[in-house]
Amino acid sequence: MYMKDKGKCPMTSEKELSAKRLSEEAISLIKTRQVKKLNAIWLEVTGCSGNIISFFDSQYPGLGYMLRQLINLTYNNTLMTSEGEFAFKTFLDTLNSEFILLIDGAVSTKENGNYNIVANYNGKPITALEAVKMAGEKAKYVLAVGTCASYGGISAAKPNPSLCKSTAEVLNREVIKLPGCPCHPDWVVGTIAHLAAFGKPKLDSDGRPILFYGSTIHDNCTRRGLFDKGIFAKKFGEEGCMFKLGCRGPVTKTDCPRRKWDGYVNWPVEDNTTCIGCANSRFPDGMEPFVRY
Repeated sequence: MYMKDKGKCPMTSEKELSAKRLSEEAISLIKTRQVKKLNAIWLEVTGCSGNIISFFDSQYPGLGYMLRQLINLTYNNTLMTSEGEFAFKTFLDTLNSEFILLIDGAVSTKENGNYNIVANYNGKPITALEAVKMAGEKAKYVLAVGTCASYGGISAAKPNPSLCKSTAEVLNREVIKLPGCPCHPDWVVGTIAHLAAFGKPKLDSDGRPILFYGSTIHDNCTRRGLFDKGIFAKKFGEEGCMFKLGCRGPVTKTDCPRRKWDGYVNWPVEDNTTCIGCANSRFPDGMEPFVRY
C-alpha cells in the first residue's frame, strides 16, 4: 500500500493520489464499521465493453482488493460466474438493497429498447432500457461510466440506428457522469470510494466530479510550454504543441496529463498523437476531424 511505502507508487501530485487515498480511507472506514460496504450493479448495455476492460486495469487498489474490500459487486455481465436466469435473479435481488448503479454504454431506445436485450427471465426478454430503468429508480447513486453512458458517445453517433441515448436522458434523476472513451479506472474507483466514505463528491454543472474533471487537458498538458512559446508541430513526430494538428485538449476536461494511462505510464500527447476529445460531450461527431493539417 502507498501509505506504507511511498517509493513504490509512481503518482506524485495531490490530484493523482486522490483516487488511492480515497480508496484507503473508504476501506478503513468499512473495516472499522463506520460505514457500510455498498452493493454495486455494473450494467453493460449498448457499448463495446471498453470501460469494464479499463476497470480491470485498476492499480491502486488492484481489482481483486477493491472487489473484496471496497464494494460488493453483485452483478456484472462480464465478471459474474452465474449466467442466464440465475444471473438476472441476482440483479433483481440487489434492487432490494442499498446499492450503486454503474451504467456502461449508451441506452438503446428504438422499438422500446428491443435493439439491445441484456437478459431473459421467466420467458421474457429484458431490454437494456428496462434494466436501466428498473435499477435506476432504486439506486442510491447512479454513475454513467464512459462517454457513451454520459453523453451517448460513439453508440449514439450518426446515424444512430438504434436511437441510443445517454443515461441521464432515460432516467429522471441525478446521474454522476464519468466520461472518457474508455473511462480511466481511477475516475471510477475514486468516485465509488468517495460515495462509500463521504457521500457525493463535488460535481461541476455537468454532473462530473471536479476532482477528476476540474481542468482542461490543455491546462496541464506536458506541451503547454511549447504552446505558450508559439512552437507548433506541423506533422506528427515533430516537437511542438499539436493544437494545429487538431488536438482537442483545450476543450476537453480530464486529468490525463497528470494521471496518465495503463498503470500511469503514458498518455496520447506524450506518445505523439493528438487528444481527440473522447471525454467531451460532443464526442465523436463534434470532435471530428480528429486530425487536421
